Amino acid sequence: MKIVVLDGYAANPGDLDWGALEALGELVVHDRTPPSEVIDRAAGAEAVLTNKVVLSREIIAALPQLRYIGVLATGVNVVDLAAARDRGIVVTNVPGYSTPSVAQTTFALLLELTQQVGHHAHLTRWGRWSESPDFSFWDRPLVELSGLTLGLVGYGAIARQVARIGEAFGMGVIVHTRSPEKYPGEPVRFVDLKTLFADSDVVSLHCPLTEETRGLVNRERLATMKPSAYLINTGRGPLIDEEALAAALKEQLLAGAGLDVLSQEPPPGGNPLLTAPNCFVTPHIAWATRASRVRLLAEVAENLKAFQRKAPRNVVG
Repeated sequence: MKIVVLDGYAANPGDLDWGALEALGELVVHDRTPPSEVIDRAAGAEAVLTNKVVLSREIIAALPQLRYIGVLATGVNVVDLAAARDRGIVVTNVPGYSTPSVAQTTFALLLELTQQVGHHAHLTRWGRWSESPDFSFWDRPLVELSGLTLGLVGYGAIARQVARIGEAFGMGVIVHTRSPEKYPGEPVRFVDLKTLFADSDVVSLHCPLTEETRGLVNRERLATMKPSAYLINTGRGPLIDEEALAAALKEQLLAGAGLDVLSQEPPPGGNPLLTAPNCFVTPHIAWATRASRVRLLAEVAENLKAFQRKAPRNVVG
């Protein structure tokens, strides 16, 4: 079997190895593949693995030998699932591999917003503490999480991990999900979206990107949030209307935002959130700890191995 990885660099920039996949066939790994070269590079492959390279209907139609698409991620919006289904191509993803890391990043962003560790470390390096007449120095409000309300949009594995961490900090947790009946006995309160945005001190987004959720956080919803509230997004960038969020931050309609994802990645220099006040943006790194990537590559290989045994696992679409 010929196996082609179209964009392997993010998952394995050189600190891991591809041995598990090499054992399954003739493996060709490309660090990155521009759209214009996808068909040429994937030609003749029975299995194509992609992280963020788009496999459209047109591309799938141009690859007659393709039988398997493995997504090196959880989200599968880069694959035209209907086109794959029409061709009988199996599509798999890797759920759950990044859960601990993304939950950790959610709180890294929130703690930077509330405790301002990075900011005050920089001020200390620049001499501001040395110049202070007092033994303790801060120049921004410091916020305790205990007693605050954490609102989670979506309640998959990552959100449930975030809920447990929030509870450990002493936060109350409210959740909006389409299927609250799936979670009997959970120590959270299920609410509608209107209540969640109005009552939360922290809103954290953990829902998939669909046509229904695109632009979920818009000017109207931001206007219902507490001026002291924070917004965290480690899900997908287009969940947020970025112009609306930048305007809300400038107008002090909320206290701050911590974002690991944007609508276009890498972002153009004109993205308004890059210069918005009290907005911390990290370059889509929540998933990228070494431990997370080790799990990812192991599961990618197991998915392909299961397909070769004619017992596919983690099939989507």
